[in-house]
Amino acid sequence: MSGIGVLREGPLHAAVKDFCARPGDRAEVPMEGYVIDLVRADGELVEIQTGGFSPLGPKLDTLLDGHRMRIVHPVPAERRIVRIDEHGEVLSSRRSPLRGAALDVFDRLVSFPSLLAHPNLTVEVLLCREDHIRAPEAGRSRSGRRRRDPGQRRLVDVVGSVVLGSPADAAALLPDALGAQPFTTRELATALGCRMMLAQRVAYCLRAMDVLADAGKRGRAPLHRRVGG
Repeated sequence: MSGIGVLREGPLHAAVKDFCARPGDRAEVPMEGYVIDLVRADGELVEIQTGGFSPLGPKLDTLLDGHRMRIVHPVPAERRIVRIDEHGEVLSSRRSPLRGAALDVFDRLVSFPSLLAHPNLTVEVLLCREDHIRAPEAGRSRSGRRRRDPGQRRLVDVVGSVVLGSPADAAALLPDALGAQPFTTRELATALGCRMMLAQRVAYCLRAMDVLADAGKRGRAPLHRRVGG
């Protein structure tokens, strides 16, 4: 079915939608002023979101109370950088050292973290093998700034998935090494093996879900504790 949604979607979005489609699903379905990526035979609405979640806010506000909804978010667990010329010929390819994980979804959940407690919302993180297609090495602009080519993400394979249907599912992503004692965001980053900004977003989201609570300070650093821990 052709439509505005199809015309605007990139190759990653289209490939993930094809991967998620099941027999009996309908694609690009108009509903209450919006277009839904997939409508399952059992009525679940599936939205493929390759970028930030904030654009989904109005759609969720309108539809979530009356429909079960699933946000499917692809994360590049493995990626290859492929440079091509203007004719599409491959100039080079290399494996990126960056590896995504289910935790990366917290970069997106900051838009509406408390909504994960809604009984009708499920967030599914697809761990993917991707090619990032880019132009030849970018040069510099006249101002001296290096040009950045964001490239195009293309799905190669799906290697796993993590389903978050409740705050308890999000809490399960916390490592046991944290224990029951209060911890700082820096200690959280160390335990998770992630960058500090992502740890801050994890803490923010889990506090909004009432998974973590304030536990005072250690020096100037705020402390968090598991609720019930």
